Amino acid sequence: MTGLVLAIAMALLFTLTNGFHDAANAIATLVATRVARPLPAVAFAAFFNLLGPLLLGAAVANTIAGIIQVPPSQEVVVAGAALTGAVIWNLATWWRGLPSSSSHALVGGLVGAALVEGGINAVNWGGFDGWRPVGVIGVLAALAISPVLGFAAAEGLTRLAHRGLRRASARMGGPAKNGQWFTSGWLAFSHGANDAQKAVGIVAALLVATGHLDSLSAPLWVKLACSIALTAGTAFGGWSIVRTIGQRIVRLRPLDGLVSQGSSASVIIAASVLGAPVSTTQVVSSSIVGIGVGRRRTRHVDWRIVGNIGIAWVTTMPAAAVIAALSLPLWRWIAS
Repeated sequence: MTGLVLAIAMALLFTLTNGFHDAANAIATLVATRVARPLPAVAFAAFFNLLGPLLLGAAVANTIAGIIQVPPSQEVVVAGAALTGAVIWNLATWWRGLPSSSSHALVGGLVGAALVEGGINAVNWGGFDGWRPVGVIGVLAALAISPVLGFAAAEGLTRLAHRGLRRASARMGGPAKNGQWFTSGWLAFSHGANDAQKAVGIVAALLVATGHLDSLSAPLWVKLACSIALTAGTAFGGWSIVRTIGQRIVRLRPLDGLVSQGSSASVIIAASVLGAPVSTTQVVSSSIVGIGVGRRRTRHVDWRIVGNIGIAWVTTMPAAAVIAALSLPLWRWIAS
């Protein structure tokens, strides 16, 4: 029982650190373009973060819960170690202000812990069931495709917007600022629907494995706890990521913020409906690079920051997997 409680606590801690990273993106452009002050922006995003996992189903949770295939007696050990790897990596990259992917960290932790604990057959490698991603391969494909879609959507919309509104750009400042409230709320909703569900899926799997649930349909208290942890992470630790996303990649204007939020939210909502876990960090970061390219201001894009973000993305999965594997003895002792 102690192991289960600590594993659930670690899932909530992971969601908190996810808020440090991914949830901050929902308000990054809103704050960077000076449409809103930080505290009202956080309160606004918090409301929609809570609504996301409550209204958009559990498809992402079910996908995450199906990544590992270990006996119920090993579930707490593997999940606890996986979450430990993801949390430590999230904290390390947050400390450096690097918007790495919490989704990559979680998948890396799950795979690393499951491989060491149960061998290659302990991982559901999967693929696709129609359009729905299944297992590690399906999740990795979704994580790889979503930033490309975010970049392409933002780049295309930026070209269209600046071509169609070239003469009206000065008059568009007010409507673009007002529109950012809508797209920011939409992005926060999509983020809650996708990212909070990752921890919901882990907790539900733990409760099933220990006999506290009959199915992966998580109770309301699990969804609320994960949503609140996600929002708290934004409020208490997300500001270094907000600065990186909103200010350091390329200078944003209100219309750019509108495009970034709208295109990112569209990609993430579609992924959530399909049950595809994606990284809000990757999608939003890619959309902002797309804006820089769409404005034909590639020289204004800070490619050094983009490179650092890329390195963090590439190293996240193996780093989280190694940390998870190293923490397995501790979790075996806790669960014994």
